[in-house]
Amino acid sequence: MDDTIGRRFAVGSGIFTGFAGIVAFGLALLAVPVAGAFCSTGCVPYPYLGTAARYPQDFAWHPPAILFVFGYLALMLAIHQQAPAPRRILSQAGLYLAVIATAVLAIDYYVQFAVVPISLQSGETNGLPLLIQYNGHGLFIALEELGYLTMSVSLAAASLAISGEGRARAAVRQLFRVPVVVAVLGLIWVTAAFGLDRQDRFEIPILSACWLTLIAGSLLLAGAWRRQWREPANRLG
Repeated sequence: MDDTIGRRFAVGSGIFTGFAGIVAFGLALLAVPVAGAFCSTGCVPYPYLGTAARYPQDFAWHPPAILFVFGYLALMLAIHQQAPAPRRILSQAGLYLAVIATAVLAIDYYVQFAVVPISLQSGETNGLPLLIQYNGHGLFIALEELGYLTMSVSLAAASLAISGEGRARAAVRQLFRVPVVVAVLGLIWVTAAFGLDRQDRFEIPILSACWLTLIAGSLLLAGAWRRQWREPANRLG
């Protein structure tokens, strides 16, 4: 691969991931929960079949979230490409885990956006409650848990593969270890306190930890790479 192309890909993946994450997170905050453990008033009961009117507000964050997880996969590829040879096994492990996490989350979000709203509006509801995002015991929450658990481990592996000096890289190495700590401690606490009835008590913290960490870390890495590759040109100029 041409070195210039590789550098542009790396910087671009960091910028794209950061801004896609900001958009997705902002839209997700507008989706007020109408079910789940954190819903206090106006909660919709099972089987959640009266939620067609929640479209598009509660579903608008899914398309940018898909772009966000694809950006995360591209970022992990860039980290692998920039990793020094002794750490390539760590970056490769992180990349393979990122493939799994991206596939799980992209499918989860696409099905939620493309299948659930039109099925609700068309009255095609046989078996639909299992897919609806408001179902705390449904597939949507379960797949998110799996996806973000996998993402948290991949980010931890990537943190061990990122080399180089500077405060930005040091900050990224620390940031990328936060989600796995949240995942382990959060899963232990929620399972001990609520058993199988986790609902979204674990999903929301691990999603938030992964998203916020990845948004900040991707932009920091993009800036660090850009400065690194501009320095030789500046010295020559």
